[in-house]
Amino acid sequence: MRNLIGCLALAVCLASPSFVMKAVAQDPIKVGAKAPEFEMKGSDGKTYAAKDFHGKQAVIIAWFPRAFTGGCTKECKSMKDSGELLKGYDVAYFTASTDPVEKNADFAKSLELDYPILCDPEGKNAKMFGVLKPDGKAANRVTIIIGKDGKVLAVDDMVKTETHGKDLAEQLAKLGVEKNPAKRNPAK
Repeated sequence: MRNLIGCLALAVCLASPSFVMKAVAQDPIKVGAKAPEFEMKGSDGKTYAAKDFHGKQAVIIAWFPRAFTGGCTKECKSMKDSGELLKGYDVAYFTASTDPVEKNADFAKSLELDYPILCDPEGKNAKMFGVLKPDGKAANRVTIIIGKDGKVLAVDDMVKTETHGKDLAEQLAKLGVEKNPAKRNPAK
């Protein structure tokens, strides 16, 4: 009888939605948390690490699932098209995926991007940020804004691919991210 009750209790636990969700997906990093010490190679061949930006500049990492797909193409183009708005802030901005460097380099070149795509083919960084899909093969579409202090300022998991660049610039303003000193209007 005890074994039957134990088995029933286990079955109820395993069938509960909260247990199932925890088993198949992880939550993205939370606002206010210290951002992971990421390190990824960019589509431009350079390596980018969190330590390069600490105390110097805010960082945007816009994770997307796969290069050369519809939504990812729209998102990357939107960030390129809004480049001047984004460059108005003291921020380093990137898109990122779990695609290999060569594929992201080809993708960046095909779109004539003016920023690098970070590459995480093993999914190690995506996992640290909590954006890796349950199958471990791709990232979810989640954008993370990290402050100069290394803490997460914003997490956007409701990305509108076609307006993402403009939306990010508006978010940077709302968050009070510093303006880029080189872009300040000298007449003011």
